[in-house]
Amino acid sequence: MLFEDRNRVKDGDHTRHPELAIAQWAGANMAPADRAEATVYTSGEHCPMCAAAHGWVGLGRIVFASSTPQLTQWLSDLGLPAGRVAPLPISVVAPGVPTEGPVAEFADEIRALHVLAHR
Repeated sequence: MLFEDRNRVKDGDHTRHPELAIAQWAGANMAPADRAEATVYTSGEHCPMCAAAHGWVGLGRIVFASSTPQLTQWLSDLGLPAGRVAPLPISVVAPGVPTEGPVAEFADEIRALHVLAHR
């Protein structure tokens, strides 16, 4: 493991996603060839901002446990309003980035964490 981070949006800055921090760190600390070979693991699929940053710095594969469509449905089920940014999957924002996910066996656990966080 070269870098890890956590979500910090609860502090009021909704751009403080760990996936963005990973891309910024990689751009400053890894050679382009090493970035292209790196794999990023995350609990949720990158949002459009993070997917773009990932693509711009040339990071490699993204493995995510839960997908954008899953999150969108879970939040809708909780009666929460749609987000301020279109819920675009990584493949739309950064089509050249290889992805793996979602991981079905984590869906119930991740959904439960979102329910806990939003209730």
